[in-house]
Amino acid sequence: MKALVLEANQSFTIKDIETPVPKEDEALIKVAYCGICGSDLARYFDGKVHNYPIVLGHEFSGTVEAIGASVDSVAVGDRVVVAPLLPNKDDPFMQKGSPALSSSYSFLGSRENGAMAEYVVVKAENLLVLPETVTLAEAALIEPLTVAIHGIERIVLPAGEHVYVLGAGTIGIMTILALKARGAGKVTAIDINDEKLAFAKKIGADDTINSLKEDPVSYASKHGKPGAVIETAGVPSAQEQAVALVEKKGKIVFVGTASGDVTFPAATFEKILREELEITGSWMSYSGPFPGYEWQAAIDYIASGKIDVKPLIHDVFKLEDGDKPFQAMKDPDNHSIKLLYQIAENEGQVGK
Repeated sequence: MKALVLEANQSFTIKDIETPVPKEDEALIKVAYCGICGSDLARYFDGKVHNYPIVLGHEFSGTVEAIGASVDSVAVGDRVVVAPLLPNKDDPFMQKGSPALSSSYSFLGSRENGAMAEYVVVKAENLLVLPETVTLAEAALIEPLTVAIHGIERIVLPAGEHVYVLGAGTIGIMTILALKARGAGKVTAIDINDEKLAFAKKIGADDTINSLKEDPVSYASKHGKPGAVIETAGVPSAQEQAVALVEKKGKIVFVGTASGDVTFPAATFEKILREELEITGSWMSYSGPFPGYEWQAAIDYIASGKIDVKPLIHDVFKLEDGDKPFQAMKDPDNHSIKLLYQIAENEGQVGK
């Protein structure tokens, strides 16, 4: 089969490699679309991989091509989305319903070959069959949508709550969509890029703040502090700002991975105590029974039309394009939300 193989730092090669054969509890998936995650950029540009060579790609959809002898949850021809986490079933946290907190696990496109290839083998339990109303292109965006859903569900969010979302990248945009579908009230997006903020407004944000032009804390003091803040950017200044922004007894979810040390001024830290803030983290997008309610919720939101992910797909590439989408995502002047590889040739055009 054809695969885009990362052989060294910033070195992709299109290669013919052996098509994997499914074991008894596995299925062979013909990959339709595969998205590029920010973590893939780190793997490509910064060498943050567990080994070379490796096939990247964990945000993907496809069709079941073959199944192992014991598989009865899917059938050949089923259209599926794939949960990429491969947990250790014996780990206590897997048994407690928190697979992503397991001390040992594998992961498609990171610890073993992923979906930037014509075929990939996965455990049948990692497959969710798609309804006819969800296209395979849309399904390639389900994994990042589940990350947003998991983050929101880390707190109790009253209907109609005012929420600030810090960061208008992929996960920030997904969070805005999921908040609206979930029943949040006013949603305010904060970023430093006007293009991203305009897009956030287009897909459902009620208000936007460019934090380079206006201090969000002063804005919140004048226009009403949010009852919840979800931080998705992973920028230390935004992570500190999340605490400063929120209302008394407010809730904060940290979704973005820290890009540097986070330092809280004493007065900001004291606010956590005096205002009895609730602060939590969010890691990946899984629960029990595996892969979790987040995955079915994401499918249902898209199938019902409550969330439209099509406008987030800004361009589609072929594997032969190599690192072109990676270079585009690295370009500071490119503000695309999601770029995909279309790998199967007969999946039709992506709707806008």
